Amino acid sequence: MFETVLVPTDFSKYSNKVLECVGGLPGVKKVVLLNVIGPADPLARIWDPGARLKEAKKKLADQAKLLEAQGLEVEQRAEPMLEGEIFRKIQAVSEEEGVDLVVMGARGKGFLQNIFLGNVAKNVLRYGDRHLLLMRYKMLEGGIDLEEHCAMITTKILCPTDFSEPSEEAIRLLKGMGGVREVVLLNVVFSGESQDEVDAKMKEAKEKLTVIKEEFERDGIKASVRVGMGDPAEEIITLAEDEEVSLVAMSSRGKGWMKQLLVGSVAYEVSKNGTRPVLVLRARKAS
Repeated sequence: MFETVLVPTDFSKYSNKVLECVGGLPGVKKVVLLNVIGPADPLARIWDPGARLKEAKKKLADQAKLLEAQGLEVEQRAEPMLEGEIFRKIQAVSEEEGVDLVVMGARGKGFLQNIFLGNVAKNVLRYGDRHLLLMRYKMLEGGIDLEEHCAMITTKILCPTDFSEPSEEAIRLLKGMGGVREVVLLNVVFSGESQDEVDAKMKEAKEKLTVIKEEFERDGIKASVRVGMGDPAEEIITLAEDEEVSLVAMSSRGKGWMKQLLVGSVAYEVSKNGTRPVLVLRARKAS
């Protein structure tokens, strides 16, 4: 499903850890390793990137060896950029290389502990059109070592759905991903005029989820059903922790999204505030 993957890197410890995860993704054959080089002085109008380009190519070659050791084909790209936003270069390279998936750390160089989603990752999430895997790592005591979730990332996946067409498409993509061992299906009821109406919605949601659960089980994948009530993003984040899932996989959009929005509010909030890796599956644009 994800044969060609783009991995943007800034050579930070956080982005280096992402490389350890790529080989564990089902079906990956080729990795495009990208470093975007901007001027040291953002106000510079004349810039010779020669020395920094040489340094970047050396670091890319070192990182490529780690990926090649995992049996992957690697293409290295060091791209100077005098002005503009880095996410636009990532998008352009994604289109040029025909990548299926962008994999990146949720944070990069210079991140603050209270910042949960770095600026580049945020913009790729909001404006990109490729499937996106945001890797997350928990800072251990002392803030030096990194605890990673990427080992066997498809072991246990939380799949939220609101039964919209984009969510149904995300479930189809998940079924075809390969390597999935267990799925936790979740629907969150967030509105109701009365308790009776809420109860009816929760009952209906459980019935719909049970049908999806049986489809996964027919494919040999262990599945379970959860119905929550409240704020969807908060419920997803909480359940991901309670179930200790290895990944949250969800559609970029759900019910009520507008054509001009590339990512919905729930996907954005889960990606921003969650502590588990998030796979954002892009729904096809509405006809």
